[in-house]
Amino acid sequence: VKKADTGEEAEDPRAELVRRLLEYEQMKLAAQRLDQLPQLGRDFLRAEVYIEQSVTPRFPDVNSDDLRAAWADVLKRAKLVQHHKISREELSVREHMSLILRRLQNARFMEFAELFDTSRGVPVVVVNFIAMLELARESLLEITQAEPFAPIYV
Repeated sequence: VKKADTGEEAEDPRAELVRRLLEYEQMKLAAQRLDQLPQLGRDFLRAEVYIEQSVTPRFPDVNSDDLRAAWADVLKRAKLVQHHKISREELSVREHMSLILRRLQNARFMEFAELFDTSRGVPVVVVNFIAMLELARESLLEITQAEPFAPIYV
């Protein structure tokens, strides 16, 4: 279509409408692609987790089963060196308590089994064990273990 006055082509109103419809179609497709992306609150939720950075190692408490197992091990070793000479001797728990404290006085800690002289026989080992339990009960020594099945320290 030509304008009669100026001789220039007149712009077709349908072309402007088609251009605007194409632009609208592009925007609609872009909006659909954006809508397919995951959205916070619609497709997933935000989670906050506090992770403590400083973890202090906590040594497990020595329980009666651990002490019993260590005690059984000491008794087993004491039986290996057991002599067949039978004699009666007076054994004092208090005396063995003093001996244990003297041995621990020079060392900060010792392994549980090191405190038993298995060559002296089962009765001495038993009295020594009772003396150690008595010292622990009176809070004069502490029995600890770093983890299960690890050595027990006094």
